[in-house]
Amino acid sequence: MTRFKDQVALVTGASSGIGTAIVLALAAEGATVCLVGRNRAGLDTVAERARDLGPAAHVWRLDLEHENEIRDVAKAIERDVGRLHALIHAAGLIAPSPLRRGRLDAFDAQYRVNVRAPWALTQAVLPMLRAERGQIVFLNSTVGLHATGGVSQYAATKHALRAIADAIREEVNADGVRVLSVYVGRTATPMQAALHALEGKPYRPERLIQPDDVASVVRHALALPPTVEVTDMTLRPLLKPA
Repeated sequence: MTRFKDQVALVTGASSGIGTAIVLALAAEGATVCLVGRNRAGLDTVAERARDLGPAAHVWRLDLEHENEIRDVAKAIERDVGRLHALIHAAGLIAPSPLRRGRLDAFDAQYRVNVRAPWALTQAVLPMLRAERGQIVFLNSTVGLHATGGVSQYAATKHALRAIADAIREEVNADGVRVLSVYVGRTATPMQAALHALEGKPYRPERLIQPDDVASVVRHALALPPTVEVTDMTLRPLLKPA
């Protein structure tokens, strides 16, 4: 299928997990993909897989905690690719802890990656998205809807991300730019495996959402007719994790 032929998509957190699955799903349908993240080796590996499926894959190493790098990547995409149809925010950082053991530096790091960076990157590439009547997808978490104990810092950042998405949607609707928030439950990713280890719980990925499941939802949402906008979607594992 070539539903995204001649379209360009930028995916953050593209070196693993949900980000990788989205890159490959869009490349398989003809999109030129732009991969960003901190792990250059991982990005290069995913880009090679994407090039086997689609027309082109571009890689930029980006630490989302640094605003100068965000601006530089946005300029590089405009210079080297020239246009952008979809921005998918798949990167995220979690540092779980109960309130009594929480550290402010961990809170700050989660804020920079989960809140500040998506806002800054969206601002930087918005002119390109407006020019193409493009789309923005925020991969959020179900704790962005209902906070749970032990992740107050992370949940706060995800609630903030929800607010950012909702506000941006109101600002860009008149330009024909769609904004979708996808609230994802526990998904079989390296981050989730590490989280299970911290919690002292057995990791059973087969009982969790699969990255390809999320990619399928995002792919279909991006392919909707231009007369409709889906604003929010919530995904959870079919089987309750043990």
